[in-house]
Amino acid sequence: MLKIKNYIGGELVDPVSGAYLDDVNPATGDVYAQVPDSDERDVEQAVQAAEAAFGEWSHTPVAQRSKVLVKVADLIEANLDKLARAECIDNGKPLSLAKALDIPRAAANFRFFATAIIHFRSELHTTDDVAINYTLRKPRGVVGIISPWNLPLYVISWKVAPALACGNTVVAKPSEVTPMTAYMLSELCREAGLPPGVLNIVHGEGAKAGDAIVRHPTVRTISFTGGTVTGREITKIASPMFKRVALELGGKNPNVIFADADQDKALRESLRSSFANQGQVCLSGSRIFVEQPVYKTFVERFVESAKNLRVGDPLEESTDQGALVSKAQFDKVRSYIDLARKEGGTILCGGDGVPDSLPDRCREGFFVAPTVIANLSVDCRVNQEEIFGPVVTVTPFETESQVVEYANATDYGLSASVWTNDLSRAHRMAEAITAGTVWINCWMIRDLSVPFGGMKNSGVGREGGEESLRFFTEPKNVCIRVPRGTS
Repeated sequence: MLKIKNYIGGELVDPVSGAYLDDVNPATGDVYAQVPDSDERDVEQAVQAAEAAFGEWSHTPVAQRSKVLVKVADLIEANLDKLARAECIDNGKPLSLAKALDIPRAAANFRFFATAIIHFRSELHTTDDVAINYTLRKPRGVVGIISPWNLPLYVISWKVAPALACGNTVVAKPSEVTPMTAYMLSELCREAGLPPGVLNIVHGEGAKAGDAIVRHPTVRTISFTGGTVTGREITKIASPMFKRVALELGGKNPNVIFADADQDKALRESLRSSFANQGQVCLSGSRIFVEQPVYKTFVERFVESAKNLRVGDPLEESTDQGALVSKAQFDKVRSYIDLARKEGGTILCGGDGVPDSLPDRCREGFFVAPTVIANLSVDCRVNQEEIFGPVVTVTPFETESQVVEYANATDYGLSASVWTNDLSRAHRMAEAITAGTVWINCWMIRDLSVPFGGMKNSGVGREGGEESLRFFTEPKNVCIRVPRGTS
């Protein structure tokens, strides 16, 4: 059985305690690897290694930093099949999705920020012919990164790449539930020639390893993606220490479909936004609102399409829906389906039983069929709380103002999708919906240049493009007085 190791100071090392956690294949329920159960001692070693490497890395010419990170991107692409298979086994997502999205996006993250840093520019201002002001941007030092289990390599690369490109060093903690591709990334970084200590990866539980990263006084910058409850705890620790924090948290995203929309496209993309990655995407459209004139027809077609999604072995190319990531997540999702019944909802499809399409090896896996629920009130718990699974609700609406009220009726504000052929309405809806991203007639088109983040309980701060480069650097104003000439 493979024993994953921490990556500290350029070396793959065992945890100080010698203790390990089980890494479970969610498609089978079997333990297939061991993960370091790291604690504050491992984090201390990683921070020391990162601090020792910071001076040289921060003064490494931008072109050289760029070259190393481009090499990491090249190696990710060269190992696409190997990484995709590892992601599939570790996470439960379909192999086809890992090949098409997760691994290519991880490579794109490194390549984008490796080249973006070359073109990054700062500001210059003149002050009434009295002075010239320019802004220096310097790396912030040792950065702490804590990434989630739903898009393991995708998200950790989204954070690590800009942090390193800016000249910081990093102590990263991937989810202990899905550690495999982060472990493989450490090997690829060594092969790419990333200097020892520039990137350190400490595996383990959030309550021990993650907490130690957040609390460490040397780590002045924290980037976290995960649940809102954990984000709130990070804020409690980091705020009194005056750390810079970016939090990308939960979502309960509305998907609004007007009668004048292209119904075929809206149906196709709504199916994807509801059930891609088993609904384990923070940007999933988990609340669908359909204008009354097309509600009945849309729901009938949507339910039929959901029933036709093939739930099966994630390693099979024909699989549309894989397994949920863990037994805990499986139990959570099933509990919300039970709650929907208690709240008066009607289960239109899914909800019960092991799908017949599962092979014998997957009979103990954590599978939930795509589930569509109708007849729930907008303010019920199922429509208010993030489920993070293949469960979606459908609700009719009468007017534009009513659906805006519905869309904004949660504590979250991460993303939304609006489907309409009325351009003026599209702009009104984009303005009125409280969300960090509003897609019009599309879903999950992600430009790496644009700001990404949430409003309300969906997070604090923005990352992406120049937002990331600014977040991971410290601005310093330099003011030079311009002597006035004499006549």
